[in-house]
Amino acid sequence: MIDLHCHLLPGIDDGAANLKVSLAMAAQAVADGIRVVACTPHIYPGLYENTAVGIQRAVTQLSAAFARRHISLQLVVGADVHLAPDLLERLRAGTVPTLHRSRYFLLEPPHHVAPPRFEASVFELAAAGYVPILTHPERLTWIESHYDVMQRLARRGVWMQLTAGSLTGRFGRRPRYWSDRMLAEGLVHLLATDAHSPDKRPPCLAEGRDAAAQRVGEAEASRLVNDRPRAVLRNELPDRVAMPVELSPARKVPAWGRIQELLPWR
Repeated sequence: MIDLHCHLLPGIDDGAANLKVSLAMAAQAVADGIRVVACTPHIYPGLYENTAVGIQRAVTQLSAAFARRHISLQLVVGADVHLAPDLLERLRAGTVPTLHRSRYFLLEPPHHVAPPRFEASVFELAAAGYVPILTHPERLTWIESHYDVMQRLARRGVWMQLTAGSLTGRFGRRPRYWSDRMLAEGLVHLLATDAHSPDKRPPCLAEGRDAAAQRVGEAEASRLVNDRPRAVLRNELPDRVAMPVELSPARKVPAWGRIQELLPWR
């Protein structure tokens, strides 16, 4: 399996605090069946001022530490990028890295507030030749009021990446509901761990793959963690990659309003 979203690099964001934690996370990832990890620290102006050069240096150092300890885990460069006015300029300049120097990059929306012109801004990035991959849309607190935005983005070429733990309930019932719904509607392209630590946010991808298989079948579950991530790292054109298929109406989850009536969310 390939994990395209992991905060494994020590000491450069809110992920692994030090090398000891990185090594523990790497051991968990290998035991889980993960063979390739994209190291994707936050690039958040004013908070995490990481750059492509610094991330590459950290990946090289961590890969050397793994080699000395015979840890069979391949690392590639990436970043979990926040939207900013100069993002396109920085992508073109190479100071913000894409995933393994491909056309694909992780774009993390603000968690609690839908930014103004979000949809237009994402389409501008796509029009420039990049493929934005929205990270954990199912966990956004504003997905309920802007779900139509996610539908339009996904159907117009923007990729969606769920956190594996959302499908298993690690993040609660709301993210699990939106994960199920997005899968059923054929909006999900990738699963990843978004791991931050060995305990609270571990690099566990197999559980998400298994949960996805129960919903969309083994073949599509494999595409979520193997085929499409591999296509990203190979920089394949999106139109040459098998896209998600919407489930039949009988297999879809109930509408959000109906779920609210059935379960005591608060």
